[in-house]
Amino acid sequence: MAQSTESEVSSPLSNPQAFCPGNRRKVLLVFPKFAYSFGTFNHAFPLMNVKGFMPPQGILLMAALLPKEWETRFVDENIRTATEEDFAWADVVFTSGMHIQRDRIRDIIVRAHKAGKAAALGGPSVSSAPDFYPEADFLHIGEAGDSTVKLFEHLDKDVTRPDKPMRFVTVDRMPLTDFPSPAYHMIDAMDYLLGSVQFSSGCPFTCEFCDIPSLYGRNPRLKTPDQIISELDALADQGVVSVYFVDDNFIGNPKAAKELLPRLIEWQKKRDFQVRLSCENTLNIARYPELLQQMKEAFFTNMFIGIETPETDALDAMKKRQNLRAPIQEAIEKINSYGIEVASGIIMGLDTDTPKTPENLIRFAELSGIPIMTVNILYALPNTPLYKRLEEAKRILPEEACENRDSNIEFLEPYEEVVAKWRRVIGHIYSPETLYDRYEYNAIHTYPHRLGPTKPWKQATWFNIKRGAAIFARIIWRVGVRSDYKWLFWKMAIRKLATGKVEDMFQISMVAHHLITYARECVAGELQASNYSIRDVAKEDNTKEEERLAS
Repeated sequence: MAQSTESEVSSPLSNPQAFCPGNRRKVLLVFPKFAYSFGTFNHAFPLMNVKGFMPPQGILLMAALLPKEWETRFVDENIRTATEEDFAWADVVFTSGMHIQRDRIRDIIVRAHKAGKAAALGGPSVSSAPDFYPEADFLHIGEAGDSTVKLFEHLDKDVTRPDKPMRFVTVDRMPLTDFPSPAYHMIDAMDYLLGSVQFSSGCPFTCEFCDIPSLYGRNPRLKTPDQIISELDALADQGVVSVYFVDDNFIGNPKAAKELLPRLIEWQKKRDFQVRLSCENTLNIARYPELLQQMKEAFFTNMFIGIETPETDALDAMKKRQNLRAPIQEAIEKINSYGIEVASGIIMGLDTDTPKTPENLIRFAELSGIPIMTVNILYALPNTPLYKRLEEAKRILPEEACENRDSNIEFLEPYEEVVAKWRRVIGHIYSPETLYDRYEYNAIHTYPHRLGPTKPWKQATWFNIKRGAAIFARIIWRVGVRSDYKWLFWKMAIRKLATGKVEDMFQISMVAHHLITYARECVAGELQASNYSIRDVAKEDNTKEEERLAS
């Protein structure tokens, strides 16, 4: 059984499940809607008939940790908006989220207060920057642990709003081996594009721009394989066919990954490879061929890697030296050879950028064949080495100065030039021709190495046939008939259908549709150049957004 690299001792003081309340409470858990963005694949939702990207792990874990004696109600506002009746029902409101959900988090707190209810806020954003949220009544800072127990104890005694915000800071963290399964029973997993599970917390690397080490530590903490299999069963039993490991680095502890993967292989064989797995890794995964072989056998089909840039001087400057241990192109080809498609993060606006950087990124996209590249201009997150360095250099802009910008950094070149270069790169790499070329590269060099169901006819249930036919019809209409790149789609689709690769056809067409559409909006100046931007140029009510996605 995989063990944590940190010494963790289970204690009632750090285990919320050991708390026995004296009073009954009604807790409303509300997860904020994501701002319209590149990484949430909004344009794919109508094709797949889903409403959200992934189930939110953190707040579903909190729902599972709440005392069983308390009534709970969960609302993911990516699926539906919490109503006045929801707030009126509750004694207290819990919410959580990331920096990119900051405005939506604040809105939930405002609605809770309007209903006369106290609001408790936890999660990565408040844990990293509690001063962002002076409106919150209770701030849960850090991971689940002794602070969670103390919050529960306080709410058991009093759910009224305090005179000033109260902070509950985790000192003793709850071991991940004690984590219950997130409350998947409170969601309809078919509302989401992907399922999600978490195996580990923390990352050993110290990239300058990343806040993971400061939030979760450098020594990865781990769940057991039994916990992961139980969570995968819960999702697969709801019909989920694609699951993303939300770990910041799946091989942060390579030994633990090696211990988990045989169990995943066994699970996939029992399920006849019905569920595609994906994860986030560092590029040094290419140095572990035995791990890649196991991942292939466990039916990992996609992997997100923070490549950031192909320029070696920039990687050294940002302390992303793990990407320098082998030539990047060789590492990508190695990963592809195990049937795993690579997606990558790319950053522009670095101090090391030169006039050649846009061309270098475009060339890198062509050579690597990576279809999905999340290109952002640099944003300094709180509590990162980057933030501290730029703050000392007086290059961090105050929030009020960022209302018309997508970064809080004073770049070494004019901001407008950084954004113009970003648009140039986005516009080129997501032109229909270049994007479909990269998918064709993977069709030749990656997909043939994948495993798959040995008895695909067993998946031909009436539900799956009906759902697949509906997805196919929407793709044909929106992409095969109405799009201006339909000839590229049909060229790909005919090849896939002729070889029985229907799932590949679905995935390529819906992801490409999102990327092409989103990139065009970026080039037109309609969307942000950074997913961390506080400038919400796409802000609109739910009805207007639904109308746009349905058009």
